[in-house]
Amino acid sequence: MNAPTPKPWIMAIAPYVPGRSKIDGVTVRAKLSSNENPLGCSPHADAAFRAANDTLARYPDAAAGDLRDAIAAVHDLDPARIIYGTGSDEVLHLVAGAYAGAGDEVVFVRYGFSVYEIAARRVGATPVIAPDRDYATDVDAILAAVTPRTRIVYVANPNNPTGTFTPRAEIARLHAALPADVMLVIDQAYAEYIDADEDDHALELARTQPNVIVTRTFSKIYGLAAERIGWGYGSADAVAAMHRIRAPFNITTAGQKAAIAALADQQFVADTRAHNAKWRAWLEDEVKALGNAGLRSVPSRANFLLVLFEGAVSAEAAYHALMARGYIVRWLPGQGLPHGLRITIGTEEETRGLAQALREIVGG
Repeated sequence: MNAPTPKPWIMAIAPYVPGRSKIDGVTVRAKLSSNENPLGCSPHADAAFRAANDTLARYPDAAAGDLRDAIAAVHDLDPARIIYGTGSDEVLHLVAGAYAGAGDEVVFVRYGFSVYEIAARRVGATPVIAPDRDYATDVDAILAAVTPRTRIVYVANPNNPTGTFTPRAEIARLHAALPADVMLVIDQAYAEYIDADEDDHALELARTQPNVIVTRTFSKIYGLAAERIGWGYGSADAVAAMHRIRAPFNITTAGQKAAIAALADQQFVADTRAHNAKWRAWLEDEVKALGNAGLRSVPSRANFLLVLFEGAVSAEAAYHALMARGYIVRWLPGQGLPHGLRITIGTEEETRGLAQALREIVGG
């Protein structure tokens, strides 16, 4: 019997696989698989979310006006040039939907965020993977991959799942060398974990250049992952194009209220950044001490470490052994990293427990 047939480029998509949250038959000691904030969210954001429970019968503000004003105030932006979505994932998809299609190419670095390939294939474009440089973004490799068919270049900074960071001079060099008709998308989901003096100036590029879009999220340092709130900044023309295909009413009322309150509590952001820096450095030292067992971590500026297993114990074996002890981390064979585990920085107790479990597993 004949039946409707999905487009071949849709069937070529490998579905996104989120980090696990449960372990059959084992009590979870720490969920360190999805880069969530171990400190939760600002208590002000929590209160604002709960206070919005009397609005369930009404659609949210489709224009997200108050939220855009709050984002603009914190980052000194034009609120009219802010696009918003169901997490920054939606914004990344909106860029592909607006600027790429069949016959076009979308470039991103090897070991980049898996959504880039999904976004490209979803619109029928061809994903082009640029080689990395020791797990980090290689600007020259990206530029070498650009052809007359290239329409979008995605760069995450810091990068997920490697945690590597590309300094502002390299971001500027990349942009300067790209053709004017190629959209550079700088995914800053983890930007708030970087100190202000290390800022890559991507937002400044987006303020002044018509072919730059920056995306950010409330899921990471702001701790609002359950509400799925992301945003982006670009030229007025780019934002207008994305609005044409954006899902209406895509951010809930409670989510908008919580995000506004979260933005107002920058002390919580600073405290989270400090906690992350302290325990990321501590865990890096613990992994370094296991170097004789074949472990090393990729230098990270995000809220996680990519730990590589290059000795007798494989990443797969360590993944299952950690699960048996109640620690959920992210094993990424589907992203070309069968030899690595991505481990979110947790609370002090979670991070110390994870390190002890690693020592037991590899015999350090």
